[in-house]
Amino acid sequence: MSNPLIQNSELPPFGEIEVDHVKPAIEQLLEETRVTIDELLKAGADDWESLVHVREETEDRLSQAWSPVGHMNSVVSTDDLREAYNHCLPLLSDYSSEMGQNPQLYAAYVKIRESAGFSDLSIAQRKVIDNALRDFRLSGIDLGAEQQELFTEISKKLSELSSKFSDNVLDATGAWSKLIVDKGQLAGLPETALGLARQAADQRGEEGYLFTLDIPSFMPLLTHCDDSNLRREVHEAFVTRASDIGPGEGQWDNSGLMLDILTLRKEQAGLLGFGNFAEKSLAKKMADSTSEVLGFLEELIAKSKPMAEKEFAELGDFALTEYGVGELNAWDVAYFSEKLKKQKYEVSEEELRPYFPAPTVIIGMFEVVRRLFDIEIKRTDGVNTWHEDVTTYDIYKDGEVVARFYLDLYARGKKQGGAWMDECRARRVRLDGTLQLPVAYLTCNFTPPVGDDPALLTHNEVVTLFHEFGHGIHQMLTRVECAGVSGINGVAWDAVELPSQFMENWCWAQEALGFISGHYQSGEPLPDELLEKMLKAKNFQSAMAMVRQLEFALFDFRLHVEFEEGNNNQVQRILDEVRDKVAVVPAVAQNRFQNAFSHIFGGGYAAGYYSYKWAEVLSADAFAKFAEDGIFNRQTGEEFLSTILEQGGSCDAAELFLAFRGREPSVDALLAQDGIVDLEPV
Repeated sequence: MSNPLIQNSELPPFGEIEVDHVKPAIEQLLEETRVTIDELLKAGADDWESLVHVREETEDRLSQAWSPVGHMNSVVSTDDLREAYNHCLPLLSDYSSEMGQNPQLYAAYVKIRESAGFSDLSIAQRKVIDNALRDFRLSGIDLGAEQQELFTEISKKLSELSSKFSDNVLDATGAWSKLIVDKGQLAGLPETALGLARQAADQRGEEGYLFTLDIPSFMPLLTHCDDSNLRREVHEAFVTRASDIGPGEGQWDNSGLMLDILTLRKEQAGLLGFGNFAEKSLAKKMADSTSEVLGFLEELIAKSKPMAEKEFAELGDFALTEYGVGELNAWDVAYFSEKLKKQKYEVSEEELRPYFPAPTVIIGMFEVVRRLFDIEIKRTDGVNTWHEDVTTYDIYKDGEVVARFYLDLYARGKKQGGAWMDECRARRVRLDGTLQLPVAYLTCNFTPPVGDDPALLTHNEVVTLFHEFGHGIHQMLTRVECAGVSGINGVAWDAVELPSQFMENWCWAQEALGFISGHYQSGEPLPDELLEKMLKAKNFQSAMAMVRQLEFALFDFRLHVEFEEGNNNQVQRILDEVRDKVAVVPAVAQNRFQNAFSHIFGGGYAAGYYSYKWAEVLSADAFAKFAEDGIFNRQTGEEFLSTILEQGGSCDAAELFLAFRGREPSVDALLAQDGIVDLEPV
C-alpha cells in the first residue's frame, strides 16, 4: 500500500492520510534523511550547493510529512492519531539532537562560514549559516560525549512532557459540559448564544442547552448570564482545568508535569553554560538580557497599573451603585464590565455581532491587504482538507499565484482551543530550480454558524482573525528562497508577533470598517452611530487588559529565571507574588491558571510570553506611521511589505524595524494607542 505522507505532493493529501501511515512514513523519512546527510559528509560536501541546499531539500521532505500530522493532531484529534503523533516525537527529537551534535556537519558549516566564498552568498544564505552555527552551540556541540547524551535525553523527555501537558489540557477541556433544561436559568443570554447551545444539545441528542469549556460556548455565560451561581460554576470549571481540584478531580493534573518540565529546562540550560532557562531562551530573541526583559515589563507595569486600578474601581462602584453588589468576584468581572460598557457607550459585542458575518469579514480582510500590498486572494475548490468547515485560498501578486492557505474558523470537539497560524510549506527554491510556494494553516475557534445563518462574529473575534492573518501574510508574502529564514522561520520570537498585532489595527479603522462589516440580512454597513460608539469604546478597560497580559508575561519570565529544583510550591508562590504586584482583579483561591498555560508548557513561548507586549510596541509604532501617512497609503504599505514581510528571518528584526521606521521603537506608542497615557505616538 502506498503511503501518501511519503509521496511528493504540492499540498498535503488530507483525504488519503490515515493513522497507520504516520509511524512508517516518519521512520522511513528519518532514516533516508540520515543516510543522505551521512553520504554528503563522506563525499566532502562543504559549500552551499553541495551541502546546505541538499540538506534543506531532504529535510523539507520530512517537514512536509510531519506538518499535516501535527496539524491534524491539533484540529481533528483522535486517540489513535495522538498515539502515533506521540510515538514520533522522541524520534524527531533524537534526529534533531543528532544533527545538532554532529561534529562533521558542524565542521562543514564552520568551513563554509570561514571560506572566501561566504561573502558571495546571499544575505539569506549567510543568515542560514550563522543561525545554524548558533543552533549547533545551543544543541550541545561543545559538550563532551556524556553530556551530549544527557542533553539528548532531556530534549526527548521535554518533547514528550510538553505534548502530554497539551493533551491533558485538551482532555480536561473536553470532559466538562453542562446541560441546562430550564431556559429561565439562562436569563440574560443573547439569542446567538442560546442558539449555539441548543445546536450543541441537538448534536448530542439532548433536549435543552448544552455548554462546554470552548470559548464560544462558555464566554457568553460569563459575560451575559444573570445567574451568578451558574457563572461561578463555569468559571471554576475553566480555571481548574488540568489541575488537582475542580470537576476533573485530578484526572488530568498537570502539576507534576510543570515541575518536571521546569527542572529539565533548567538542567539543559545549565549544561550549555546558562544560568537559567530564560538566558538560553533569549539566545534567539531580540532582547539581549533577562534584565532588559524584566525592565521592559516593569516599565509597562508602572505606567499601566494606576490606570488599571482606576478602571477596576470604576467597575466596583458601578456594580455597587447599580446592582447593590458590594464585592466583585472573578466570575462577576466580565458580566458587570459588559453592563458598564453598555451604559457608558451604549454598545455591546452582541449588538455588533450581526454586522460581522464571517463571509463579509473575510472578504473585507482580503480587501484590506489588497489595498495595502497590492495582492489578490481567491477561494479555491477541490482541495483536500481535514474537515468540511475548512476553506482554501490562493494569493496572487502581479497575476501569479505566490502562496496558498487553509482557513479553519470554528470551534468543535477534539480541536485544540485558541487561534494560531502554522506552516504547511516553506517558500524555497528546490534543487531542480523550481520554486516551492509557501502554504499556511490559519486556525481559529469562533462561534460556528447556527441554523441557516452565517457565523456571526464578535468584534473581538474579528480582531483575532486579523491577528492570525497577519501571521499568515508574514509567512506567505516572503520573497526569501531559503526555507530556514523564509516567512516566519528564523524570525526572533519576540518580533514574530509584529505583523499579527499590526494587522489588528485595521479592525478599528473607520475607513476599513466600511467594507469589513455588513449586516448579515440587509447587507447594510455598520451604521455611523454604532461605529462611533464602538470606536469610543475601543480602549474600554484597556489598562486592565494590559496588566492581565503583563501578569502572564512576568510570571512566565520570573518562573524561568528563578526556578530551582526541589521546591514544589514555587510555581504557585511566584504566581502569587506576581499577582500581588500586577493584578487588579483578585483571583479565586481555586484558580489553577498555570496548569493550563499551554503557551509556555505545551507551546513555544517558554520565557517568551513577554514577546506579545514586546512585539506590540513594535506594531503600535509601525502603525503610527500609517496613521501619519494614511492607513491605506500604498507607498507606506509597500515599505512595510518590502522591509518587514518579504524579508522573513533573513535579517535581524531590529534592523528591519529600523529600516521601516527610521528609528528605534517607542513604548509610548503602545501606551498612547491603548489610551493609557495621554500622548501622541512617537
